[in-house]
Amino acid sequence: MAVATTVILTVLILYLIVLIALSYLARLRTGRGVEEFYIGGRRISGFIMAMTYAATTYSVFMMVGLVGLTYAHGVGALGFELTYLMSTLVLLAFFGPMFWVLGRRKGYVTPGQLYSDRFGSRAVGATMAIISALFLVPYMAIQAIGSAYLLETLSGIPYVWGVTLIVIIMLLTSLIGGFRGVAWTDTLQGLVMLFSSTALIFFVFSLIGGVAGLTTLEKTFPQLTTVPGDGFFSLPMFISLTLPWAFFALTNPQVSQRLFAPKDREAFKLMIFGFFAFGFLYTIFSVVLGLQVRVLEPSLKNPDMAMPILLENYVPLALSIPVLVGIISAGITTVNSIMLSLASLIGRDVALGKWDEKRIGYAVMMIEAFVVWLFALAKPGLISLLAVMASACLLSQLPTMVLGLLWKKGSASAAVSSMILGSAVTAALYALKLKPLGLGPAVFGFAVSLIVYLAISTASKAEREDYLRDLRGWLREEGFLS
Repeated sequence: MAVATTVILTVLILYLIVLIALSYLARLRTGRGVEEFYIGGRRISGFIMAMTYAATTYSVFMMVGLVGLTYAHGVGALGFELTYLMSTLVLLAFFGPMFWVLGRRKGYVTPGQLYSDRFGSRAVGATMAIISALFLVPYMAIQAIGSAYLLETLSGIPYVWGVTLIVIIMLLTSLIGGFRGVAWTDTLQGLVMLFSSTALIFFVFSLIGGVAGLTTLEKTFPQLTTVPGDGFFSLPMFISLTLPWAFFALTNPQVSQRLFAPKDREAFKLMIFGFFAFGFLYTIFSVVLGLQVRVLEPSLKNPDMAMPILLENYVPLALSIPVLVGIISAGITTVNSIMLSLASLIGRDVALGKWDEKRIGYAVMMIEAFVVWLFALAKPGLISLLAVMASACLLSQLPTMVLGLLWKKGSASAAVSSMILGSAVTAALYALKLKPLGLGPAVFGFAVSLIVYLAISTASKAEREDYLRDLRGWLREEGFLS
């Protein structure tokens, strides 16, 4: 263990040095101004956009949380995650061009700016920013939690020190490089994630006798090979888990903000195709690994330990270290993107330009890092369910975001009221551990936000009809509409 600890720490320190150096080089390429710092001056190439979008989206949840979820409940996890992938592809193809065109024509840096302008009220963007800042904390924390579990299991590094180290790395890569630095380090880390997981899955197949080894599950654990299987993936549960993820591409600001950054239409298209290819492979790998571990270790008490146990007991150090670095990379890429996005949201949509935006951004990132550190130390629950809870609370923004760009009716009061009430209902149901009619809090929170938005919008006068008219015209000019 002492040798493993020394080797792992050495590799992590060297890796951190590489990330910081890459962030610094990106900083040298970053021009002046908030637009440069937060979205790379809208000059990011297609390949870099594809990698940063994928690496930001696919977090520790995949190789720790999804592996654990598959280990515990079987192939239903594949449907759950592929539903997210396909819905994201549809959202990017339909709403992505709107964000990209509006960002260029209007100079938006944050999604909050877009919707504040759409509804003619800064309260809309400020509400989005505050909801995101509150409910993305659990999602950031699980990245540190999963990484620290792995470090503790593989090297004996105490959990508290593992969490501390990971949070510091996340914060430094955000502060130093801005968006360009995050995008460059995301590209490196995304490649590490993909190649290390590919090597791992083939190695584990060699341990269980190839693909045929998975067929033993049909006899020993038949519930893992069907849906709903052991009953976990019942229709109400599947809807409750899938609904927040299905619209992740719009409701999570660190993802939707990236739609402003591609340098041209070709870069935008490459981003979509590259993300889909990466996401499909990474999803299949994570689910298969969960099933492989069930063959090797059939009776783990904590499903989130499936990946740590696999790496500790079955994988040689020469392979487990790259895999560990890949999983930690997934967490770093997600959190530094969220920190940067929240910094821009608070600086631009809440502070409203009253103070220096970069200084506000630095302060926000440091505060968020501290809160994430505290939250991770508390070890609040199963990683996969924490991830869904965070996205569920953000789902209250969906009626505003979708209908705001498709329906001429709508008002600032409808947008603000629906987001506040929807997220409050979702959070309350989670806190009280209530599932009315067997459906999760996300379903009812979304229903409340949709009803409130429709009711108030219908009763009020349409606002900014010219906004949607201009949007359609710009989409035609850019070749997105015939």
